[in-house]
Amino acid sequence: MTAHLSVSVLVNAPVQEVWDATTDWERQSEWMLGTRVRGTLHGGRHVGGGIEAWTGIGPVGFLDTMVITVWDPPHRCLVDHTGRLLKGTGAFEVADAGAGVSRLTWTEDIELPLGLLGRLGWPLTRPLVRLGIARSLEKLAAAVSHTD
Repeated sequence: MTAHLSVSVLVNAPVQEVWDATTDWERQSEWMLGTRVRGTLHGGRHVGGGIEAWTGIGPVGFLDTMVITVWDPPHRCLVDHTGRLLKGTGAFEVADAGAGVSRLTWTEDIELPLGLLGRLGWPLTRPLVRLGIARSLEKLAAAVSHTD
């Protein structure tokens, strides 16, 4: 079963600035809850490039490996999740919302792990995962937004 999740936030900054902040893999831990990210192959900045994300607290968590399938700066980065636990696709998309505002959307289509347990658990964990992504995007938006 594939689990779909998409969360958007408005950022009071131009598309390029939002893109630059979003795809600065090594700095994502500043805004992404419980996750440390790094570019691997090609620094994670080209089709075929790699990204690794450790999500968890201390030694308890999991490694999410990804390969970039679409690299279209400053608008879209699509990845295939290739880790042992997470399989599926993910995307960061940045669109001009007018007047110097951008819409950043994070989308995941994940093959639920753990068989029946994953399928039964998803309705319970989905709101928490969505909340974590929303809070992360809000934190990024606050850091990048221009205040007048």
